Amino acid sequence: MYGKAVRLERIVNRATGRSVIVPMDHGVTLGPVRGIRSLKSTVDAIASAGADAAVVHKGAAIFGHRGYGRDLGLIVHLSASTSLGPDPNNKVLVATVEEAIKLGADGVSVHINIGAEDEAQMLSILGSVSRSCQEWGMPLMAMMYPRGRRISNEYAEEFVAHAARVGAELGADIVKTSYTGDPDSFSRVVEGCPVPLVVAGGPKISSEMDLLRMVRDAIDAGASGVAIGRNIFQHESPSIITRRICAVVHRGYTPEEAMGITECCSASAN
Repeated sequence: MYGKAVRLERIVNRATGRSVIVPMDHGVTLGPVRGIRSLKSTVDAIASAGADAAVVHKGAAIFGHRGYGRDLGLIVHLSASTSLGPDPNNKVLVATVEEAIKLGADGVSVHINIGAEDEAQMLSILGSVSRSCQEWGMPLMAMMYPRGRRISNEYAEEFVAHAARVGAELGADIVKTSYTGDPDSFSRVVEGCPVPLVVAGGPKISSEMDLLRMVRDAIDAGASGVAIGRNIFQHESPSIITRRICAVVHRGYTPEEAMGITECCSASAN
């Protein structure tokens, strides 16, 4: 579909076929936490540093196509829950594909927790959104996580692979899911997911080198990029960490080489 292909090119780097996506939809889930109290300054930092796209809710869509500086793909997140609710795993629909189109979005995303108590309702949401995306030529990123009482380890290969496959089977163009901890197991997750797969950043990682190693290992295992939120926007310099991650994803840098990127030499890293 031509419209979808055009929009995907605003999310996926044309030269590498990979993406560095920065989810910043956490304001609904967690509130105005550090790093996204001022969305504008953080969006400006990651855009100038080379990020391909950002994920925000509809009320923050103004920070996608900013009207200045480097272009940044806009993915409008359609589902939500809060950490204060009785069941944070239950994601409900809070926006539509049609709203995202009116906001100038390049893509939409939904969050689905496989194994949660309300899995059936979330799968229904995914199916409905996927249908609308097909109708309107809108790229869909499905954030697929294994979470619930029957999930003994949400990073286990069998659960992550199942969650990723569900997203692909139900029409996602890109699947975001957790890293399983090693390249061998994650390569099998990628093999079982017939659409591009991007790896989530997960909880805040204390060591930047560990983060870059995870990114490198995921790419080597066949991932089509990353979708990293807190480990970027809560970094002491979102600009520098974005440049380092982009260097690993798009330029093939090793973690050690990427750590050599600093603000003073960052212009050459784009």
